[in-house]
Amino acid sequence: MRIPSFLVALLLSATAVTAQTPCGGSFDSFVNDLKQEAVSRGHDRATVERFFAPVRRDPSVIKADRRQGFFQKTFTEFARRLISQSRLERGRSNARKYAHVFDAIERRYGVSRGVLLAFWAFETDYGSFQGDYNTLNALVTLSHDCRRPHLFRPHIFAALKLFRNGDFDPATTTGAWAGEIGQVQMLPKDILENGVDGDGDGHVRLKTSAPDALMSGANMLRDLGWRANEPWLQEITVPRTLDWSQTGLRTTKRASEWARLGVRPRHGRIEGNLPASVILPQGRKGPAFLAYPNFSVYFEWNKSFTYVLTAAYFANRLEGAPVFDPGNPDPGLSGGQMKALQRKLQARGYDVGGVDGILGAGTRAAVQDIQQKLGMPADAWPTRALLNRL
Repeated sequence: MRIPSFLVALLLSATAVTAQTPCGGSFDSFVNDLKQEAVSRGHDRATVERFFAPVRRDPSVIKADRRQGFFQKTFTEFARRLISQSRLERGRSNARKYAHVFDAIERRYGVSRGVLLAFWAFETDYGSFQGDYNTLNALVTLSHDCRRPHLFRPHIFAALKLFRNGDFDPATTTGAWAGEIGQVQMLPKDILENGVDGDGDGHVRLKTSAPDALMSGANMLRDLGWRANEPWLQEITVPRTLDWSQTGLRTTKRASEWARLGVRPRHGRIEGNLPASVILPQGRKGPAFLAYPNFSVYFEWNKSFTYVLTAAYFANRLEGAPVFDPGNPDPGLSGGQMKALQRKLQARGYDVGGVDGILGAGTRAAVQDIQQKLGMPADAWPTRALLNRL
């Protein structure tokens, strides 16, 4: 089961709506307002009418939006669920099938093939399921809904521009419930800004053309800050004497400095001149990774730490890295226990981003800080022992 790449950003966004972003009320009136805005943006009336003619409010989109949640699983559980042998073999098969495309991508954008293969796998299972929601209906329905219309409204007008270019059909274009389209699931504005005609047919067809989808995904990653031909993640072993409070994405050191502190690669070699962070998704007794600057770009694609780490690790596996060592981490907390921990942390003045039972960045930072204050190993992994201490 894939996590839409737009999901976490949506759930973390504010629900306030400004006066400049009208929403709610009559759906027909709302669509008429969109038409007027489109004309004011320079689109001719006939094109606007054709574009909006088939649009309908889709209650199933609202239901999908309301029922969305997060995987409350550890990295090990999540990775084992998403990375099957079949998915690994199909990824390697696609790497061979589209070798010429990946070669061109690596020359042009400096994005390694494993990175794109992993996104392709997790987003749509290599294009086999791209979503069956009408994209225009989804975008207009979510813009009409007053939870966070400002996130969706710009993509309506981007879709209109794609329509004018012949790359979007308002009646038949489908994708994810949040408006994402194609084999690597990109929103209309992202397609407009980063879409690439990878197969040379004069159009950007992310649903039917793997070269278009892969080239566009690489272009978007570069636009998001991908550093050409640099690594993103590397599995490591860490010494028991490591200062655990220095782990986590908030702390960076030169990779060579981590090496002097006893960090060792399980595969390949450490890129000594690059800044890096040691990340311990399940604490000091679990798996360990060195995250290079490109790892942060993943969060521009998806905000979920577990998803990002799994995608980055799967990219390594597709390029020959061994199965990660799960270690023997202390058991994590249940959803109810996590909420109890978050309430206790909030009571001590920490901003954990809300009591939601999710081990997000705010909760991890708070856990690491309170562990240090309590004289516990500050590895940012919440355990029952910590909950009991609080």
